[in-house]
Amino acid sequence: MTAADNVDKRIGARIRAERESCGWSLTELAERSAVSRSMIHKIERGESSPTAALLGKLSGAFQLSMSTLIARAEAQEGRLLRKADQPIWIDPQTGYERRHVSPKSEMPLDLVRIALPAGAQVPMPASAYAFVRQLVWVLEGELVLLEGAARHEMSAGDCLELGPPADCAFVNESGAPCVYAVVVLRTR
Repeated sequence: MTAADNVDKRIGARIRAERESCGWSLTELAERSAVSRSMIHKIERGESSPTAALLGKLSGAFQLSMSTLIARAEAQEGRLLRKADQPIWIDPQTGYERRHVSPKSEMPLDLVRIALPAGAQVPMPASAYAFVRQLVWVLEGELVLLEGAARHEMSAGDCLELGPPADCAFVNESGAPCVYAVVVLRTR
């Protein structure tokens, strides 16, 4: 089993645990998330690697950020999380690479490093932002963040606080990779 398969299985198990803790059937989660019942079933069984867009929809149905959902699946204990132990998840559709940098803690925040390949675009529904506040800090390259009707063009060093929940898209229109950090403050 590869590391990616292991991450997919942990994410699938976490989605199932969240669904069951809500007392929802597969059909109920499908209706709440706008993700097909068959796809949810495949993800929960670890038979399909979910895309970032699907994880955004599923996490929003649970009233969680994608970061919180994945952090719960990764469950790294301790106050120090070394780089070699930081969980990495790669979106099979876009190549978007998500590295969970912050250790598991009672602090209401997560720190995530994202590498977005040239030409990639990752949409996120407003529901994925309903119970969090976020800062997006561009570390390398250029990022276009579409936030509702607003278009934010960002370069290395720029930092944006996301506003009220709106459908978003993280877009790399350049010919080079973009690396950015997301600081997620959980409000629930």
